[in-house]
Amino acid sequence: MKTKFNTTTTGKYFELQAIEYLVEKGFEIIEINYFAKKLGEIDIIASKEDIYHFVEVKSGKGFEAVYNITQQKLYKLYNSIELYLKHKKLDVAYCVDAIIFDGDELEYLENISM
Repeated sequence: MKTKFNTTTTGKYFELQAIEYLVEKGFEIIEINYFAKKLGEIDIIASKEDIYHFVEVKSGKGFEAVYNITQQKLYKLYNSIELYLKHKKLDVAYCVDAIIFDGDELEYLENISM
């Protein structure tokens, strides 16, 4: 019997694949799916060499999922990051990264910005 994946299940699958990739590359996973009130969610928060990496995970089949990271999405993400840092009382260097899946092919984009 073939199982049909909904977007939540698919998203979680790719987030787990992204976490596995980051761990293999020497990142420490700090938190996953941090919900920042009305702003949205930070998929993965990781750290490597004293830099926090806030990672957005996107997947798609038949289209380029990177285009789902819009200016509006980045704006909300940066506001979520500021809320996270304030809530955790952190003053750390950070960057925003993306992990994009095209099928099972992974592309890691480091330090994306608006």
